[in-house]
Amino acid sequence: MLDLALRNCRVLDGTGAPWFRAEVGISGDKIVRVTKRLDEEAFQSFDLEGQVLCPGFIDMHTHSDLRLFSTPEEDAKIMQGITTAVLGQDGLSVAPLSPGEIPMMKQRLVGLDGSWEEWSWNTMGEYLSAIDRAQPATNSAMLVPHGAVRASVVGWQNRPASGDEIREMVRITGRAMEEGAFGFSTGLIYPPCLYAEEKEFVALAREAAAWGGFFVVHMRNEQDYIEDALNEVITICTKAECPLHISHLKIAGKKNWGRAGRVLQLLDNARSKGLEVTFDQYPYTAGSTMLDALIPPVFHADGQKKMLEYIGDPSVRQKIREMTDGTDGTPWENWVGSCGWDGILINSVGSEKNRWVEGKNMAEIAAASSMDPVDALCDLLVEEAGTATMTQFYGCEEDVETIISHESMLFCSDSIVGGKPHPRAYSSTARILGRYVRERGKLSLAQAVRRMTSGPAARLGLQDRGIVREGMKADLVAFDPAAVGDRGTYQDPVRYPAGFSMTVVSGHVAMMDGELTGARAGGALRRR
Repeated sequence: MLDLALRNCRVLDGTGAPWFRAEVGISGDKIVRVTKRLDEEAFQSFDLEGQVLCPGFIDMHTHSDLRLFSTPEEDAKIMQGITTAVLGQDGLSVAPLSPGEIPMMKQRLVGLDGSWEEWSWNTMGEYLSAIDRAQPATNSAMLVPHGAVRASVVGWQNRPASGDEIREMVRITGRAMEEGAFGFSTGLIYPPCLYAEEKEFVALAREAAAWGGFFVVHMRNEQDYIEDALNEVITICTKAECPLHISHLKIAGKKNWGRAGRVLQLLDNARSKGLEVTFDQYPYTAGSTMLDALIPPVFHADGQKKMLEYIGDPSVRQKIREMTDGTDGTPWENWVGSCGWDGILINSVGSEKNRWVEGKNMAEIAAASSMDPVDALCDLLVEEAGTATMTQFYGCEEDVETIISHESMLFCSDSIVGGKPHPRAYSSTARILGRYVRERGKLSLAQAVRRMTSGPAARLGLQDRGIVREGMKADLVAFDPAAVGDRGTYQDPVRYPAGFSMTVVSGHVAMMDGELTGARAGGALRRR
């Protein structure tokens, strides 16, 4: 007898092939039947009435490393069909990390990954075991975060690592890969990652590759110098003989709009020369990150606590003013220059005193406070201890469509939940299926599903997920392709999408007809 039977389905199997009519039988956590008609009885049986059934979506870039402990129901993911999420992004995460660096990393991650006081881990293996004990609703795959490894060995200082320090970082990375990590990540705009030299990255990427992993990079620049930034990481991975994966590929800044084709050509050229290159993308023209990314890197050199001290100095604020308005001439990833103060929207703050700024842009906040925008920014960061997050309106629709149409594109949400978050946290999959498939016709339905299922599974090396096939894990999602779509806006982002009827994780129905069931059948995945 089957545990679960899904009848009257249009199956999109995740490979990119067209849909076919079938019924799917599940026993335990596995798909055991994919057939025209199920003759077996089941404890639970659902008629999907011709809706599409496909593999559960795999999100290549999320920030729920700590939030999965505080909100293990993972509603933002489950309600849009995400069954597996990749953690450890941008080089900033929780393990492996030496005990002495935990307090600083806790503070650093509050806005990005959430907060959780009971860190019962130091190693990768211990963290993955903690996820299993938490029993979240979704599955999690972990990357080795460069920032945590570097902080454990070098600290947060702006200096090159010595040969012995690089060897120790390689050892730590290798152990984390052995314990189940899928790859190695860095964020080249975030301390302490941005202080590393090429030889450090080559050594660490080579170690990840030796264990079957890959190198995931938030590039040093996604604006004026994006091609230089891309060439930098291509060079690193070519020398390391390591597959390269670019995080949230985008073209930022109005003067750069239209460059997507040139950027993609660089990736294609690298592939033609034998380097395995992929990238992920979220389907929006705005991004989101920590608010302190507006502060130039030079003021982050001694860690976040010192940065918050520096920006209290009027002379430092004047230097920031000159750098953000471009009169200083220093090349850096200047989000104010790309988006304008009115293009920087505050997502979340921690204090009730500043709750009024959530959902307002920095120009509005400065005007309401009768302050210069730099002073308003610095005061807000100090009062919030650096934990505020923002949305940056940087892009154009044409570049998003060019990137989403490329065969190497894989899906990500880059979701940061809290306050009034970017709507991508709740609606990314629905936006791809509704806007870019049904409305804009930039992808076929089969292509879009492949980019969110078997494509990410192949990149991660998951052999048992991403395809509807007998013997595979029963991670599945059902939706109506005529109704699926995003509902969230930048002003009202916490809204579940339309059109999803069922999400199944490891054979358990986690969502049915727009309601969470309470099932939490997820856990930590480990690279084989």
